[in-house]
Amino acid sequence: MEKIKKTNAARLLDQKHIAYELIPYKVDENDLGAEHVAATLGEPIERVFKTILVHGDKTGHLIGVVPGNLEVCLKGLAKASRNKSVETVPLKELLPLTGYIRGGCSPIGLKKPFPVFLHETAMQFDFIYVSAGQRGLQIKISPQDLVAAVNATVAAIAEPKPTI
Repeated sequence: MEKIKKTNAARLLDQKHIAYELIPYKVDENDLGAEHVAATLGEPIERVFKTILVHGDKTGHLIGVVPGNLEVCLKGLAKASRNKSVETVPLKELLPLTGYIRGGCSPIGLKKPFPVFLHETAMQFDFIYVSAGQRGLQIKISPQDLVAAVNATVAAIAEPKPTI
């Protein structure tokens, strides 16, 4: 088995002496969604969290981390972050602001330290998955350790996806 190359996110967790596992998975360039990641890992979608970069009207950029079966609730994230409103950041700004690409954005080891908000359902699990900072690699970590690693605020920041 080939050795998994550590990402900045993994190195940051090492520096903080926080336990985690790096879990590789097969990437589908046509399907970068959390559903694909969960299915590939054989894990429930509720445990696979996605990282969303938003911009608040008062506080500037911040990160929302929500389970794959839900989508970020902009009103909830605005309230939790003490903004009047937040909006998602255009995809072209993701790499310059975070150092990460779509499908590989981690809440850990960001290029600039943005406030991180974790959806409250994470706390019901003994472990969750977040991106390790590259496509094809997830970090398996306890939600409490993730909160400690990035000084996250736990809040109600997700809502059901609209049905078509």
